[in-house]
Amino acid sequence: MTIYALSSGPGISGIAVIRVSGPNTKKVLQNMTFLDLPKPKIATLRKFKFSTSDELIDEGVLLWFPGPESYTGEDMAEFHVHGSKPVIDAIHLSISNIEGCRLAEPGEFTKIAFQNGKINLLKAESISDLISSETEIQRQQAIKIMSGRNANKFNSLRERLIKILSNIEAKIDFPEDDLPKDILKNIKIETKKIKEEIEKILDDQKVGERIREGFKISIVGPTNAGKSSLLNYFSKREVAIVSEIAGTTRDVIETHLNLDGFPVIISDTAGIRKSKDEIEKKGINLALDKVENSDLNLVVIEPKSIDFKDFLKKLVSKKSILVINKMELGIDNIDEEIKKYNPIYISIKEEKNLNKLIEMIKEFLKNNFLLSDDIFITRQRHRVNLENCVKHLKNFEEKKSIDDFDKAAEDLRLATRYLGMIVGKVDVEEILGSIFDDFCIGK
Repeated sequence: MTIYALSSGPGISGIAVIRVSGPNTKKVLQNMTFLDLPKPKIATLRKFKFSTSDELIDEGVLLWFPGPESYTGEDMAEFHVHGSKPVIDAIHLSISNIEGCRLAEPGEFTKIAFQNGKINLLKAESISDLISSETEIQRQQAIKIMSGRNANKFNSLRERLIKILSNIEAKIDFPEDDLPKDILKNIKIETKKIKEEIEKILDDQKVGERIREGFKISIVGPTNAGKSSLLNYFSKREVAIVSEIAGTTRDVIETHLNLDGFPVIISDTAGIRKSKDEIEKKGINLALDKVENSDLNLVVIEPKSIDFKDFLKKLVSKKSILVINKMELGIDNIDEEIKKYNPIYISIKEEKNLNKLIEMIKEFLKNNFLLSDDIFITRQRHRVNLENCVKHLKNFEEKKSIDDFDKAAEDLRLATRYLGMIVGKVDVEEILGSIFDDFCIGK
């Protein structure tokens, strides 16, 4: 089957790119241009007509990529036309009238590229992440994965396990022959090294996943301290209702933001106080849950509420920044006990020190979740496979005798399989749907 789809973004644009891939690609080009195929990989000006008539649709650039030297590994072409909806619809209609052609499903071009061995699963996922990236740090992470360093590392670990497995299976196949003692000893040493390398990768504070999904920041504090106003300032719009009435915010209000290049999910929470209102009490419990699960808490108080010492002891921690809002009310009488928490003084009303607060947030995220050149995990799928690999390597390590080594071959096979599933070296049909369904149509 030959597939086609709009690969550039929807909506009016100067140029739209329509991609075609499959065995009938040559037929599509011949039926829509009525000319010989252009030279491969050279942009060629062409008039595009309806496949069923000589009626002109548009004039644009045609690119022809004969397989297997194409993105998908199949015959592939791109129509670069003017980006109006009628032109795009007409091109789609013309292609659909050609036998064996249908509209592509989300991610189908990349899925075919994977199935034809043009890319591995890690690169396929990083392409999706690059397309959906909203901040610079997310773009950088996607590019690092695309460069192949992660795939090379996991492939290297897998090849080392395969080598170990071959020695074990040699013993199983030829039980009358004794393996040299140094080989058995080296197997133990090498297996332990591989396990420790994977455990080091797993001990990453989930930085890759945090960057991909967004750092979780919660705004917490007593009522009427300015929490909702701070959320609105960060969002540059009215996300939360601001009122002088205490307890206005009952539920958790979340917004996804690009905070100077950092992807964040900021949550405004219910004001913490003693309350008899059952709904408000539930909101307060939700706020306290957010405190536990956030990467960073902005604890917001104001000069009139500086007697909340017990409250501060519970909320201020290593993952908190104490913010004293409404500094225009006066900060001369701030208790020395409060100053021990190194608060930042701001005024949302007068927009004072808010840029400084943003810098503090960025500095906190950099210091605690700074990307290094190490291999990092970006998806739960990777983490689960690595954890399963470690589990079977530990089972293998528990085998003490040569007879046990014979039985342990299955543990090594499973450990190798889980590593292979990360990059797609084994049958992964059951997970392809969940991966490529997240793609946009045309990619």
